[in-house]
Amino acid sequence: MIISPTVSYFEEPLLEFKFGQKLVYPRDGLFLYGPVDESKDTKQIRYGVISTPSGLKHFKEWATSIKGFINTPEPTNRSKENQPHHVPFPGFAEAFGAEWSAEPTIALGEIDPQELAKALRIENRHEAIKSVVDLFVNPILKKVNSAENPPLFWFVVVPEDVFQLGRPQSQVPRGERVRGKVTITRAKAQQLETSPSLFSSDQEEADIYKYAAHFRRQLKARLLKDKIVTQLVRETTLAPTSFLNSAGRLLRPVEDPATIAWKLGTGCYYKAGGRPWQLADVRPGVCYVGLVYKQNDSSQDRSYSVCAAQMFLSNGDGIVFRGALGPWYHTEKREFHLDRKSARELISTVVASYTESHGGPPQELFIHAQAAFSYEEWEGFSEGCPAATNLVGIQINDAKDGLKLFRPGKYPVMRGMALKMDDRQAYLWTSGYVPRLDTYIGPETPNPIFVKVLRGECPIDTVLKDVLGLTKINFNSCLLNDRMPVTIKFANAVGEVLNSAPQEGDPKLPFKFYI
Repeated sequence: MIISPTVSYFEEPLLEFKFGQKLVYPRDGLFLYGPVDESKDTKQIRYGVISTPSGLKHFKEWATSIKGFINTPEPTNRSKENQPHHVPFPGFAEAFGAEWSAEPTIALGEIDPQELAKALRIENRHEAIKSVVDLFVNPILKKVNSAENPPLFWFVVVPEDVFQLGRPQSQVPRGERVRGKVTITRAKAQQLETSPSLFSSDQEEADIYKYAAHFRRQLKARLLKDKIVTQLVRETTLAPTSFLNSAGRLLRPVEDPATIAWKLGTGCYYKAGGRPWQLADVRPGVCYVGLVYKQNDSSQDRSYSVCAAQMFLSNGDGIVFRGALGPWYHTEKREFHLDRKSARELISTVVASYTESHGGPPQELFIHAQAAFSYEEWEGFSEGCPAATNLVGIQINDAKDGLKLFRPGKYPVMRGMALKMDDRQAYLWTSGYVPRLDTYIGPETPNPIFVKVLRGECPIDTVLKDVLGLTKINFNSCLLNDRMPVTIKFANAVGEVLNSAPQEGDPKLPFKFYI
């Protein structure tokens, strides 16, 4: 039993790659051994691309470059000669054991830049972004529906104009605004939810507010029903030297080509159905669930929210289960909580999916959330979980009290340090100095996250090791770690996608559809 606060250090979790080899850094493992799921049957990465004509040109040049070796950047001064976090990119086939073609399976490079620019500048931002998303989504759906062997995923090459004006807070200069077709206001559209209009045209215009004024989120949301996976990438990422400002400098700073290749390459391999790595030496039968909530912006009732559960396993497999829309936001506490019935149904669905894949229920099921669990909510979770499964509720969020931990020397506290307050709660440093990288990649003294065992029983050391490991299975990138575990890191992003367009179709989809 912990009577007073104690400081502990947890070793960097190991990752497993091909041949059962174990290392801490994904780029090392892929460079030396290849992905954990590589087999004798070489995967063929079939992908599509949609873009403007110039975007397709930039993409093909980049796609050609990652077929070969890309070296690490030259040091800019003597103090940066040793940069061990940089690893050369050996080429896509060499890193992932998969066949990569510079020619897409399907290339749709015919989006008219002038039509795109006009749609982006429509005064009503919901109408504007839906019109822009239409230009990308409609051709993809048309091609997929007619293709005998459609791509495994699609690259969506985003012009800088779309990135700058395709977000809710974007402002179109007054002189560039274009009058659209929608005349109904957002407030009127919300009123029509409870008092429908006799005129169908009013209802059609009101529906525009069901689509978020955010390009990326809406595009992802609208493709869920058809189970289409996408990888968005900005033109300036693919061809930074083609976009210069008036001073002749890069329009935006980007990472070096090898790092970009590692990040996008890993995302491509994952979205094509591959598994780059998995956590090594983990306990069998463990399942982690992250709760997702997001207020429904199109509703007058501010308590109405979407909910979902993200399920992750130690091998990195992730599935999102869409739950019921309901009054889950409690304004007095400013927290999200399900009612008993909805909590039971959500966890029952998760357990059933796990059982179907593994032949039995999980031995341990950890529910991660940023807020505390209400009594009613936890009772529902418990009822939806088999008695033989050890159900544990973990609260994880940013430490709010400004706690810092310092150590002598050039670099800050090491990643993996923990200050255990008692047997059920601790501060965990998931960012900090990493020996393998020989640096701390961050702008300031790292802050810890706060981890607390709120419900159920599990040793705090076990919980902290699990959380540290779950910071290393973000397959949409190729970093040593994230600051938050995957169960928490993507909760807002998943909720925003679910809330960005009306949802139909399968409520259970792999995680890769959302990121």
